[in-house]
Amino acid sequence: MSKPIHQEKYVRLTTFTRDGSKKHVPVWIALISDKGVGFTTVQNSWKVKRILHTPAVELIASDYNGNPVKGAKTLSGSARIVDGREYGEVVYAIRTKYGWQYKMIALANRLKNFLRNGNLSSDCAIIVTIDTN
Repeated sequence: MSKPIHQEKYVRLTTFTRDGSKKHVPVWIALISDKGVGFTTVQNSWKVKRILHTPAVELIASDYNGNPVKGAKTLSGSARIVDGREYGEVVYAIRTKYGWQYKMIALANRLKNFLRNGNLSSDCAIIVTIDTN
């Protein structure tokens, strides 16, 4: 029996382009109370742009590279970008689950964005409500 999706270390997030094509990326997720699961990313990422256009997403347990775990089940859901208190909940949950690794990745992402774009784009958080079919 597989474990709940929020207990997985890596999860492949699938978002959809305007023409319906699937785009996959591995993310870290954490349980966000009764709302579903959440993750953080930079505001100007492609996954954020796709979610703003099409909130439907898919999640599946994966390895570090986003390759699905054998026998894992794909879950469908609806994603939304959050701020304020909900943003804080997601950041807290991710920091608690991933510890120092989260801090290192967040710093590396900010530095990479600064070197590419000349600014320190801020993080945002996304909560995925998983469909209950």
